[in-house]
Amino acid sequence: MSKWLNDLTNLHVRELKPYESARRLFSAGDATSNSAGNNSSQQIWLNANESPQADQYTVNSSAFNRYPDCQPLEVINAYAKYAGVNNKQLVATRGADEGIELIIRAYCAPGSSSVLICPPTYGMYAISAQTFNVGVHKAPLNPDFSLDIDAIAEHVGKVNVVFLCSPNNPTGTRIKQSDVLKVLELFSDKALVVLDEAYIEFDIDAQQTALLKRFSNLIILRTLSKAFALAGIRCGFVLSSQAICTTLMKVIAPYPVPAPVAQVAAQALNENGILTMRKRVEDLQTSLQSIFQTLHSYTDITVCGDTKANFLLFKSEHNPALMQYLVQQGVIIRDQSKQLNLQNCLRITVGSPVENDKLLGLIDTFFQQHSTSSVRNAS
Repeated sequence: MSKWLNDLTNLHVRELKPYESARRLFSAGDATSNSAGNNSSQQIWLNANESPQADQYTVNSSAFNRYPDCQPLEVINAYAKYAGVNNKQLVATRGADEGIELIIRAYCAPGSSSVLICPPTYGMYAISAQTFNVGVHKAPLNPDFSLDIDAIAEHVGKVNVVFLCSPNNPTGTRIKQSDVLKVLELFSDKALVVLDEAYIEFDIDAQQTALLKRFSNLIILRTLSKAFALAGIRCGFVLSSQAICTTLMKVIAPYPVPAPVAQVAAQALNENGILTMRKRVEDLQTSLQSIFQTLHSYTDITVCGDTKANFLLFKSEHNPALMQYLVQQGVIIRDQSKQLNLQNCLRITVGSPVENDKLLGLIDTFFQQHSTSSVRNAS
């Protein structure tokens, strides 16, 4: 980069390390070049917590020459009904990621405000804050991946927003409701508490939308990317009080929900779409338990966290050799070793039965080739 352009770039942006999304780490071209001649159509993508199958939708292009509604009423009403909230308590966004940015943009002052995160957790909370020159405080999770309430309490009065994730990515663990309540009470009238429920359909009994009636500082993030199998359309939602939603609408882009996205989202949220989603969740949960049992049988693998989402975290001293081997065979999972307290940890997204079988077969072959001590237990 030329000196003048470097000098013109904001200092905090110059020093910013971008979020390493699944597709940024492994695009189809990158995976092809690292997978012994496999073409992109042969790749098995188990690194982004996506659904292994897509559903079919119809799109009407007759009005694509017009700008779409800022908040398509059909989508807003359908999701409000699904989530059990008033349609005034809802903002549709370009994925839950835009919701994170809107909250920071509206409630944090660049250069002076800070947010609190509880790592290991979703990386975009910190990246989004840093993008806006907002500080990031950390209260790491306990060894069992539960919230450290005492550590969180130390940040009361020091941050504007607290980000929690339940089920947590990448640990697959649920935050106990008692802990959610403690955090909401700690930061009552002091900071917003954002509860990211991107994976809540896989742990539906733990949803916390009922708390919106009790706590004016609660914001819940949702998405259609995971259980609804619509990562490609980028549609998410912010659920909160009408006052907070009104503020977020001041800083949102003019047309955040493209017309094709709105049409697909409305179909996904109709009665048949929700039934399809629930059947998908049931099937993925069954597959996840099968993967869990298989990995648990290896002496050189430690399954970490819990199974409350559509992925599984495990540790092996053979990472990164195992990761490299899987990539060479065209199976892409996610290395989480850079996350706090997740050294040698890998994360697997549940795929289709065929994909899961191939992954587990490759893991078995790898351990058979690398260490006799790693052979699965007879039990």
